[in-house]
Amino acid sequence: MTTPLVDSFEAFAKNGGGAGPAWLVPARRAAFERFSAAGFPSPKDEEWRFTPIGPIAGTAWRPAAADAAVTPAQLEPFQFGHAEWTTLVFVNGRYAPELSRRAPVPSGVTVETLAEAMARDPDLARRAIERPAAPGQPSFVALNAAFVVDGTVIRVPAGVDLGDPIHLLHVCTPTATGSVVSPRTLLVVERGARAQVVETYAGIGDAATFTNAVTHVEVAAGAWVEHTRIQRESTAAYHIGFTRVDQGRDSHYRSFTLAIGGAIARHDLHARLGAENVETLLYGLYLAGGSQLVDNHTVIFHDEPNCRSWEVYKGILNGKSRAVFNGKVLVKPEAQKTDAKQTNRNLLLSDTAKVDTKPQLEIFADDVKCTHGATVGQLDEIAHFYLQSRGIPRAMARQLLTYAFAAEVVAEVASEPVREALDRLVRVRLGG
Repeated sequence: MTTPLVDSFEAFAKNGGGAGPAWLVPARRAAFERFSAAGFPSPKDEEWRFTPIGPIAGTAWRPAAADAAVTPAQLEPFQFGHAEWTTLVFVNGRYAPELSRRAPVPSGVTVETLAEAMARDPDLARRAIERPAAPGQPSFVALNAAFVVDGTVIRVPAGVDLGDPIHLLHVCTPTATGSVVSPRTLLVVERGARAQVVETYAGIGDAATFTNAVTHVEVAAGAWVEHTRIQRESTAAYHIGFTRVDQGRDSHYRSFTLAIGGAIARHDLHARLGAENVETLLYGLYLAGGSQLVDNHTVIFHDEPNCRSWEVYKGILNGKSRAVFNGKVLVKPEAQKTDAKQTNRNLLLSDTAKVDTKPQLEIFADDVKCTHGATVGQLDEIAHFYLQSRGIPRAMARQLLTYAFAAEVVAEVASEPVREALDRLVRVRLGG
């Protein structure tokens, strides 16, 4: 382990990083020791060979300091404009109550910062930080636990419909340049409950920061969850995210991931279908330009029979950008009657953009329906010609065809206000 990072952790632990309940200090140190033993992934690691993390591993990141200069006007571009929604804002990894909005929630629902949960329900907060690691999770998860300052804990009790989405807005500012931000989120949706949660990771200005985010979603029997994750940080920033999902019998988990920011941005999503009759839907869209690199790694664990998973990720790349998609579906011998479909489609808008795509099926059961596929290509010239023959200029035809490619997956977002906001964001990004 590099001395600068060790020094950063020791300084953090000594100067405020040790604050909190008695169990937190040794938990931080144990996590850092786990990370030190594993180290940063290298190109020799199969799961990381297309993701050059040298700029991350070679920097002596320090914990970010608070920034009180952020105004509501600066946050407006990242908001959804719904006053009735609860929105928790974190600036440089620290909760900003003056910028947040706490709307009424149904009886029994708790929406708290990690610091608040530590004071009110230490067991739940400890669960958020010390939850046993999923198989094959990256060492960045341990690094997150070592440097975590704050985050969110949401609990929806059995049979309750949360109603309006909860928005978690994480913003980095230029004052955090050279700093690491380590948000931790726990979403617990109990038996038969329903919830919608949106995570946004954004940047103000050209903040050259490192966000290392971890989210854990527990979906109990019969529960329904829609989870939207938006990454739109500065193109000078680095982003590593890990999401773990554990599902109970008859549950439904629906995910949409949008990645448009970051110099290097990677998200690992692990969904474990741990009981019968589980449904998992994973949708993703990534838009990259310039020299950006965006990486999506997903793993769906089919552990039990009679479960369904559907995965569609799309990418649009321009300039010298690069994308990586690695999707795994693992079917255990006892997971008979599995129905799994996986698709990755990529649209290249320049001759210098590149995609490395690797859909994978590992099936150890014999009574299953599993398919996968991947495509990489450019816009259809026949479609171009058709639109131009109808009087549409070529540049506009290009925009329309590109937007149509993206809109197909955005349309899968169930929440109408979230879907409309994402649609507007994609239109702006594509120049329309």
